[in-house]
Amino acid sequence: MSGLNSIGLGLVGDIGGTNARFALVDFDGADPKLIEPTSYKGEDYGQAEDAVEAYLAKMGLKHADQAVVAVAGPIEHGSVHFTNSDWKLSEDSLRRAGGFRSAKLINDFTAQALAAPRLAPKDLRQIGPHQTSGEGDLAIIGPGTGFGAAGMVRRHGVETPLTTEGGHIAFAPFDDVEIEILRALNKRFGRCSIERILSGPGMEDLHVILAEVEGRKAEELTAKQITEHGVAGDECCKVTIDRFCAILGSAAGDLALALGARGGVFIAGGIAPRIVDLLEKGEFRSRFESKGRLSDYTRAIPTHVVMNPHTALIGAAVAMTPDGKAAIS
Repeated sequence: MSGLNSIGLGLVGDIGGTNARFALVDFDGADPKLIEPTSYKGEDYGQAEDAVEAYLAKMGLKHADQAVVAVAGPIEHGSVHFTNSDWKLSEDSLRRAGGFRSAKLINDFTAQALAAPRLAPKDLRQIGPHQTSGEGDLAIIGPGTGFGAAGMVRRHGVETPLTTEGGHIAFAPFDDVEIEILRALNKRFGRCSIERILSGPGMEDLHVILAEVEGRKAEELTAKQITEHGVAGDECCKVTIDRFCAILGSAAGDLALALGARGGVFIAGGIAPRIVDLLEKGEFRSRFESKGRLSDYTRAIPTHVVMNPHTALIGAAVAMTPDGKAAIS
């Protein structure tokens, strides 16, 4: 671990609504390298600090020099209350838990944005016509336990992530079926954001509501079951996934327009890699491009599914470097 000497022993984390992932970092080279990335189920721990301590114990460490942890939720005054869990975490409590000299929280999709320009071709699966990513700005989105969104502004060789809560913008239906889906979700929640559909819990609601709208009966299933059954060929679940992919395409195109992401859109999160074949065969790309007078604009933007499960850890490691810290300060 000689590459750690100049910056100290670093721990990076990625804590979402379901999983908590951690790794140590080696800075010996142009880009940081992850050492022993490990995933824990959040439900197995009472609080986030417990998971941090478990990882350090696994690695035989009582403390490390510094930590950067990506978290799923808005950070205010160095603290976060996770959007899709009861956990809370602050930079102070993180520092105490790991005995760190310094500890920093960043948004999980800010971390994804920091990682996106550094991903290798093996980490990505392009959806739609083959296009080379240009030097323009990027959008990074992703359905998982929730729905994250961020941008990456690139100007004159300088990369600056743009932290957003874009997953909570309102859902815009595309056709009569989606108008009925919106009505059902509005009745249940009072307001329907993108995350109410484009997430694990959203997929579960979509599965039941879509069947009701289309006059079918659908068994209540978990998102994991829906994706597994749909990929295996179950027609009822495939209908749900196909609609999910179509709505994801519309939302991705909207966010590409909003962020001016002419350099590319990256789809991260836990769901897209599991349904990537159906995503490629379905309406995702056509809905992404279908933007009326701006269709030529979105048609020229490449779209990629991020297949590497540790990209938020990579982004957190980038944020640990002096240049990365400056970019997100």
